[in-house]
Amino acid sequence: MIELRSDTFTLPTDAMREAVSCSTLGDDVYGEDPTVCALEELAAHKLGKEAACLMPSGTMANLTAIMAHCPRGSKVLVGNESDIFIYEAGGASVCGGITYDPIPTQPDGQLSLHDLAESFPDDPMDPQFALPALICLENTHNRCGGTILPLEYLQQISQFARARELPVHLDGARIFNAAIALDIDPSEITKYVTSVQFCLSKGLAAPIGSMVVGDSTFINCTRRIRKMLGGGMRQAGIIAAAGIVALEQMIDRLSEDHRNARRLAEGLARFSELQINLNAVQTNIVIFRVIDERFSWQSFIAAAYRRGLHLGEIGHGNIRAVLHYGITEKQVDDSLSILEEVCHHGPD
Repeated sequence: MIELRSDTFTLPTDAMREAVSCSTLGDDVYGEDPTVCALEELAAHKLGKEAACLMPSGTMANLTAIMAHCPRGSKVLVGNESDIFIYEAGGASVCGGITYDPIPTQPDGQLSLHDLAESFPDDPMDPQFALPALICLENTHNRCGGTILPLEYLQQISQFARARELPVHLDGARIFNAAIALDIDPSEITKYVTSVQFCLSKGLAAPIGSMVVGDSTFINCTRRIRKMLGGGMRQAGIIAAAGIVALEQMIDRLSEDHRNARRLAEGLARFSELQINLNAVQTNIVIFRVIDERFSWQSFIAAAYRRGLHLGEIGHGNIRAVLHYGITEKQVDDSLSILEEVCHHGPD
């Protein structure tokens, strides 16, 4: 089976398994796991921030960041197509008493400054309105097809937020994909935001874990919230060891996934039964639609699965393929052959 549903299906490398087996351990809740401390120092350095905190998941990483930034009764401005708003179970409202204010997401993943400004009340002293306390962005943007937020846009958002004395949190689950595609250091992206979450367990291929980075005061707050949410871990160096290998060895190879995504997308563009925007294929995610009336998206995915290709739906009837570690160029070509057969034969 060729697995293209998500880059969360990556398996750890041999180097990761070896690092886990010989990692030096301590109690991380006490701050005494040396391997976790080394990972956190490395993550902060990579993203140009003061400090970092290891989290069990990206969902918890985003949640702790939002709760650290936002007082109860305030609101967070998020894209209506963002992972935080759609896929993270409303955690900020449930756990933090924080309202989500969904902002229309532009096709490239941006939130327009005009739409953000509309979320501020005319009279901030009016007790009827929850006040914005945080802006959340997503880079790369999952449901927009792995699109990258331009640096000029991030600079505009930074200026907009500073003028209103608001922090900016970046859901950078795949931020290293953005940095590799732009051929820049990731700190050139993160310098425009207050805090960042990124995943070790997607394209970087670690088996578990995400990081939150920011200044030291903010990170100390996230540690307390992590504990409250049940995310305090003991000998977490067995997680951190694989994360260190991910950050040291797996970033540059993301360009392979980008090349494979482009190869797949250009192949899909040749099928009249499918519709794809090649301009949106910027990193490792390929999103397309079936326009052949013989198919529903469900029947198309099912027909591909029966032939050995696993795809996923990503909302609005769109189908997603995610290229990742372990997927070869040959498997991309095999995927195109499978999809050609599906288009030729129709739903079984």
